[in-house]
Amino acid sequence: MKIRDLIVMAALAAAASIAQAQAPAAPAPAPKGAVPGNAAVSPQGAGESSDDNAVATFRVPVNEVNVIFTVTDKHGRFIKNLTRDDFTVLDDKKPPKSIDLFRSETDLPLRVGLLIDASNSIRDRFRFEQQAAIEFMASVIRQNDRAFVIGFDTTPEVTQDFTSDTEKLADGVRMLRPGGGTALWDAVYFACRDKLMKTRETGAVRRAIILLTDGADNQSHVTRQEALEMAQRAEVIVYAISTNVSGNLGRDDKVLEKFAEATGGRAFFPFQIEDVAQKFMEIQDELRSQYQVAYKPADFLADGRYRTIQILAKSDKKLKVRARTGYYAPTK
Repeated sequence: MKIRDLIVMAALAAAASIAQAQAPAAPAPAPKGAVPGNAAVSPQGAGESSDDNAVATFRVPVNEVNVIFTVTDKHGRFIKNLTRDDFTVLDDKKPPKSIDLFRSETDLPLRVGLLIDASNSIRDRFRFEQQAAIEFMASVIRQNDRAFVIGFDTTPEVTQDFTSDTEKLADGVRMLRPGGGTALWDAVYFACRDKLMKTRETGAVRRAIILLTDGADNQSHVTRQEALEMAQRAEVIVYAISTNVSGNLGRDDKVLEKFAEATGGRAFFPFQIEDVAQKFMEIQDELRSQYQVAYKPADFLADGRYRTIQILAKSDKKLKVRARTGYYAPTK
C-alpha cells in the first residue's frame, strides 16, 4: 500500500471518530408519571424560559412549612388585622417546634396559572368566559406578579408562558378554541409540576391556580388524587369557577369543591353565566387578603409521609380559617 493511501485512510478514520464524539446523546427516558401530551405544549414548552421569568428547579428548606391562609367572619367578610397570638397552629395534631414568621400578606407576589376548559362541553359559554378571564388578569396582575395561561381539552396547551404583561395574557386567552374531550386532572398536574414547581424565587410568593371548568373529566391519564397530591407538593392554592349554570350542584361540582378546599382555596358556582366575572373578582379580593405563617414541625422527619395542618382562630370561634389541609414531607 502506498504512503498516500495510508494517509487518506488515517484521515477518514479520524473524521469518523470526531463525528461520533459530536453526535447528540440519546434522549433520556421520560420520568415516571409524566403526563402524556406534554411534548405538544405550545408555544413554549414546560422547560423553556419565557420573556419575563427564567425557569429552573428551586428547593426550599426541608424542615420548614409555609402556609398561606385566609380568615373570614360569619358573613364571609375577610378579616385582615389579626396577629400571631390570635391563632393556634397544629402540625400532625401537635404544636410546632417554633413559628419563625407570621404576617399579613396583602401584597405578596402572585404566581398564577389560569387554566381554562376548552373542551366541547363548554362551547356555548366559551366566549363570555374568555372575556371574564381577560378582565380578571388585567385587574389582578401587577408588576411583581407572574401568570400563565393553559387551555385544556384532551391535553394541556400553554398559550402564554409566565409574564406580567396583561396584554400577552389576554392574547393567550383569545388563542383558545373549544373542541375535544376534557383532561382536567392532567392539566392541573402539568401546571403544578411543570410550571409552578419550577419557578426560581428569591422570596415568598403565593402560588395559585384558577380553574374555569364544568368539572367533568373523561380523558386524563392521572387520577384526581394524583393531581391533588401534586398541587399539595407544589404548595398551590386552587380556586375553581364552575361553568355549570344549571342551578343544581352536580357530582362534578362537588369534586371541584373538595379539591379546592383541600388546597386552601374555594369553589364558586355562578347561577348564571353573567356571574362568572363577579366570581373572578371575589378571587382577586381573596388573593390580596391573606396571611402567611412559617413554622418548624416538632417531630419533623424527611420520610415522604403526608402530614396534616390545622390553623384555628383562638380570638373568635366564629371566625373561619381556610388553609390547605396538609402536605407531603420531602424525602432524604
